[in-house]
Amino acid sequence: MFKKNKAKPKLNRIDTLIGEHSQIKGDLSFDGGLRIDGTIVGNINASNDNNALLTLSNKGTIEGDVKVPNLVVDGNISGNVFASEHIELAANAKISGNVYYNLLEMAMGAEVNGQMIHVRQQAASDYLDLQHEDEAEADNLHLEQKVTIE
Repeated sequence: MFKKNKAKPKLNRIDTLIGEHSQIKGDLSFDGGLRIDGTIVGNINASNDNNALLTLSNKGTIEGDVKVPNLVVDGNISGNVFASEHIELAANAKISGNVYYNLLEMAMGAEVNGQMIHVRQQAASDYLDLQHEDEAEADNLHLEQKVTIE
C-alpha cells in the first residue's frame, strides 16, 4: 500500500579538510568528500561526481555560490546553493541566498534568507552547469528594466 522510498546513501567520506583557521580566496572544485571548518571566499563546485559531499561545519563560512550534489550545512553561506541530490540544514545553518534542492532536510533553528526552490532530480543536475556570470547578467537586466519603468 505504501511505497518505500529509496534510503539516502550514507555519504560521510572526507577526502579533504579545510581547517578552522584556514581561509581560501578563489573558486574551489572537488571530488569525493570535502569538509570546511574555515572560510571560503569564492564559488564551490563538485566535479562530475554525483556522490560528492560538501560538509560545512558550524565554524565554517562560505561567501559564494555552492553547486554540489550532496550538502550538509551547519555554518554560514552567503550565496546561492544548488544541491542536485540532497541537502541537510542543521540547527546552526544560515543561508543568505536562494536554495535549489531536490531532497531537503531542515532542522529547527536553521535559517534561509532567500527563496527555496524545489527542482526535480534531472533539472537539479542541470543547475550544476549554470554559470555564475549568467545569473548576474540576468539580475542586472532585470534591475535595468525596473529603473527604466520608473
